[in-house]
Amino acid sequence: MTIIQLQYLIEVANCGSFSAAAEHCFVTQPSLSMQIKSLEEELGVVLLDRSKKPVIPTEAGAVVIAQAQETLKAYNTIRESVAELKGETAGKLRLGVIPTIAPYLLHKFIPDFVKSYPRVELEIREMVTADIVEALRRDKIDAALVASGTCGDGILEIDLFSDRFYAYVSPSNPLYERSNIRIEDIDLKDLILLSRGNCMRDQIIELCQARRDLPSHYYFESGSLDTLMRIVNCTSCMTIIPEMALEYIPSDRKSQIKTLAKGATSRRIAIAARRTYVKSSIINALEKTIIERAGALQKFMH
Repeated sequence: MTIIQLQYLIEVANCGSFSAAAEHCFVTQPSLSMQIKSLEEELGVVLLDRSKKPVIPTEAGAVVIAQAQETLKAYNTIRESVAELKGETAGKLRLGVIPTIAPYLLHKFIPDFVKSYPRVELEIREMVTADIVEALRRDKIDAALVASGTCGDGILEIDLFSDRFYAYVSPSNPLYERSNIRIEDIDLKDLILLSRGNCMRDQIIELCQARRDLPSHYYFESGSLDTLMRIVNCTSCMTIIPEMALEYIPSDRKSQIKTLAKGATSRRIAIAARRTYVKSSIINALEKTIIERAGALQKFMH
């Protein structure tokens, strides 16, 4: 029994297929299948039900996978603990990032992080908040960049900076002539939102105390803020965007950005990790790099 075999087994269970697991592990499918078959032969049990689509663990497989996850945690802890004792920042960091952060923040800190910490292997996935929480609890990722307060019990959140909300308004909308908009003046029929699963959608609904079963001029939802803004540009609608997106709006569209009146909410950007997480040196390095290198966001950081 080897660490590689246990890693492959967990990956197949997570992906639901041998081909997807092999691609994620950067090995050929025959090689991955052979390793898992060898593990099954050694243990004398079938670990995966290959007749099901997606592939699922057998009863014995579920027991082995649970123990394998603990074994891999312990294995990684040994290496990371020794690295910390030696004053090194090293290891693998699997990082999830929500879609309303990824396009505006990742490129600001990744080059400096990679340069400053060459012994850290960074693996990044864009994911919605619910998937991030599940991935953290199932040990599929190590940490994530999220909106603070959205991950629930058992997840540690390290606040980084505040990110205010702004209105992005069509020139055809009655509120376009205003420079400052009160929440209560927003016609909910004109408001288009991110799709379900995006935590920013939930924050905006709470902010506006909006119910999405109200009749709308356009019922349009998207996982992309850029898409929402393009829809606003060609309709009479409006949407809500985070401050970190402002610098990427073309200069001829800047007049469509409106501040929200005093009392309107903002979100806080945070690093989320399991409370039992041991890669503290890597997390500290990530926090330090983001705060130091976020460029245009510096003025919002505490």
